[in-house]
Amino acid sequence: MRRVASSAIIVALAALLAAVLPARAADYPTRPIKLVVPYAAGGPTDVLGRIVGEYLGRDLKQVVVVENKAGAQGAIGAEAVARSDPDGYTLFVTAASIFVLNPLLYKKLPYDPARDFRLLSVITDAPMIMEVNPSVPAKTIAEFVAYAKTNPGKLNFGSAGTGGTVHLAGEMFKQMAGVEMTHVPYKGAGPALQDLLSGNIQLMFDTLGTALPPVKSGMLRALAVSSTERIPDLPDLPTIAESGYPDYAVSVWYGIAAPSKVPDDIAGKIKASLDRALNDEAFRASLVRIGFPPLRVKSQAEIDRFVDTDRARWAGVVKALNISLD
Repeated sequence: MRRVASSAIIVALAALLAAVLPARAADYPTRPIKLVVPYAAGGPTDVLGRIVGEYLGRDLKQVVVVENKAGAQGAIGAEAVARSDPDGYTLFVTAASIFVLNPLLYKKLPYDPARDFRLLSVITDAPMIMEVNPSVPAKTIAEFVAYAKTNPGKLNFGSAGTGGTVHLAGEMFKQMAGVEMTHVPYKGAGPALQDLLSGNIQLMFDTLGTALPPVKSGMLRALAVSSTERIPDLPDLPTIAESGYPDYAVSVWYGIAAPSKVPDDIAGKIKASLDRALNDEAFRASLVRIGFPPLRVKSQAEIDRFVDTDRARWAGVVKALNISLD
């Protein structure tokens, strides 16, 4: 008799749980959402996160709080999100360095992109600007290379952290041009940019979003763009490829991810909101204004292929540079 009663209770609880879970998903979100940015405030990832967070807040009719968790080339923020409850209330602004480069460069990571995350959207794929402090007497790539070769050991280039896209962009140029430069890692592009502006470092490969304001104001000097084609914002600025290094091409993508075990229906709600953002002219215009070319809506299969292609490309670069960070 007791076994029958216990079975009945189990069945009743299962039925109750089945009824409650869809209701929770249907009501999502009912409380503030945390959007983790794995770099310091003021950098390109932070700027993008705040734009996305503002749109999601309006669209989902809930407060979105941006939280910066900088350090370890994004691994600290990634680990925090990977260990968070997969309930849709903790999201992650990720980048190529976190999903692609870290697994290529480090044998041990506190997270696994494939196991721990679901990439819901790729927001942008942005070129970088090779920019120098005005104290560097070079206005072209050729002049910079000549200056670097006659002043070995005097040039420092900053990045958002060891092993990130910005760092490897500098290492690629260093190898191709045959120049000597010292890498100085920071906990985000924002602090690196501040030191570049103050002259503590001389060079940086910066994403378009944060490079444009100081370049256009004359506080920094742009030498070239990392993309294969010139960009509309700086049409007179040559590419590194056309400046004598035809094999050079670098861009950095950013996306929004959630813990991998987030329920499908909640993930679908978040992805639908991100899709609406990327189809919203005002949102797209806000990205363009700060130098982030938006990507059109992609299916999950297209997102996966995009990341796989980027991973294969960077695997070749890492092998050519012979970099290991373990």
